[in-house]
Amino acid sequence: MKILATLSMFAGFAMAGGPALVQQQGATPSVTSQVAADKETPTQEKPRIAYKKGVATAFRSSDRCIACHVGMKTGAGEDYSIGFDWRASLMANSSRDPYWQGSIRRETMDHPEASQHIQNECTFCHMAPIRLEDRDAGRDTQVFSRFPFQKVSGKSSASQRLAQDGVTCSVCHQIEKEGLGTDATFNGNVMVSKAVIEDERPEYGPFDPDHGHQTLMHSSTAGYLPVHSDHIRDSALCGSCHTLYTDPIVVGGAKLPRFPEQMPYEEWQHSDFEKNQTCQQCHMPEVKGATPVTALYGPMREGARRHVFVGANFVIAGMLNDHHDDLAVEALPEELKEASARTREFLQTQAARVTIERVEEMPGKVAIEVVAQNLSGHKLPTAFPSRRAWLHLMVKDGSGNVVFESGKLHADGSIEGNANDEDATKFEPHYREITKPDEVEIFEPILADAQGKVTTGILSAARYAKDNRLLPAGFDKATANGDIQVVGDAAQDPNFTDRGSQVRYVVPRGNATGKLTIVAELWYQPIGYRWAHNLAPYKASEPQRMVKYFEQSASDSAIVLAKAETIR
Repeated sequence: MKILATLSMFAGFAMAGGPALVQQQGATPSVTSQVAADKETPTQEKPRIAYKKGVATAFRSSDRCIACHVGMKTGAGEDYSIGFDWRASLMANSSRDPYWQGSIRRETMDHPEASQHIQNECTFCHMAPIRLEDRDAGRDTQVFSRFPFQKVSGKSSASQRLAQDGVTCSVCHQIEKEGLGTDATFNGNVMVSKAVIEDERPEYGPFDPDHGHQTLMHSSTAGYLPVHSDHIRDSALCGSCHTLYTDPIVVGGAKLPRFPEQMPYEEWQHSDFEKNQTCQQCHMPEVKGATPVTALYGPMREGARRHVFVGANFVIAGMLNDHHDDLAVEALPEELKEASARTREFLQTQAARVTIERVEEMPGKVAIEVVAQNLSGHKLPTAFPSRRAWLHLMVKDGSGNVVFESGKLHADGSIEGNANDEDATKFEPHYREITKPDEVEIFEPILADAQGKVTTGILSAARYAKDNRLLPAGFDKATANGDIQVVGDAAQDPNFTDRGSQVRYVVPRGNATGKLTIVAELWYQPIGYRWAHNLAPYKASEPQRMVKYFEQSASDSAIVLAKAETIR
């Protein structure tokens, strides 16, 4: 009802002598000239919309945008709703993410002396509009006073709406191009558009806007003027939040080199994908055919993209739906269900390939060579280090008896034989050859603190003890810089390259009868068992809630990315 009412208001504005909503031809004016045009003497074609100085703030919550950016139809009649796609994404729910809330609480409990620093740094990407406003005003950002989130209502303050809006529309579309792709804007520390005249700010998009839609958006958002700029489709824009360095916190305050916590943008730069596929082309699928990008008299556009931001964390997407009210989620259950299904389908069709390259019969045993290959444009898995992929190999005889199995997933989300799931101080090495069921090849990052101890504490991490995540095509491990280097035996393994990782299994036949059925699978889990359960000792509501959520969803916390089967 709210959306329909807003649309009706805008339609009435247009019918009552507002600007004609038609596409104008010609070159796009500069940002300054487009905003300055609003200062000209008002005419029927270019009416002046008045604003009071100091009223507008840098950001607006998504309800200002969703009203006009839903319910569009492509030329083929397919629904295209930017707002509804976005609100079910993890971008929209970055501050509601129960794992983030549990983790930021854990970090401040580990390092109470750095609590304010942690809150400031972690909100650049998870509570972006609040942090960027605070940064530019010279304020610290207070996170915990905003928890627990409540359902947004008419009584909710504008600030709380923004806090719960995650990476909202007016964040990405106000990012300036200056400094993108450099250290200056990593960790989400981007420049956002400033008021050109009074409180009137440019908001960037990929299309040339006509004056009528500029004026309408200016009115409906209380201050934004849509402006065309190609940098909105540049991977460097995504890289600002998806390149994350942390400063290790150690006893005594010793200064250590920064730790490269999340490097998907640099991994992409070191791959063949930098030359032929942007982040947006993969994670924002293109709409087939022409479509309007606004519901109110929008002209047909070619090359529009869906704001689904499809990624890899189907577990959190499921939690947002399962605990919809507890997490004050705005998206509808059916939207969240669709988003989770979309993520799974994306992973299972575009992420990886597994092949059984060779099976060699030997006296009393069989040797099997399996290759896992990454099809994505960065490491697999990438980004937050809780993510892991692993090989599951099962061999059955002609009677259906299991002869050998490595990498079995348990219902609690742990992996059979994985040392790290059994003991938080240990981890599985990189394997070139596996001969025992309790050996499992896991493609993962393992963090170590300044003393070399295994940790899942982000701000305790000083280096990687292991990083054998699968490499994208074109990634040369010999020339990779230290922030994205392969760590451990995989660095010396000649069969671990950008073409895949080959693992040899030597399986005793034992009493097996008949032909052998060999099944190789590559599994993926966004939040590993150890990463979830290491929150259990922290007696605060957010970590305890996350542990409970994980235990409830553990049996569905991993999926098969790729599979190969043969009978010998």
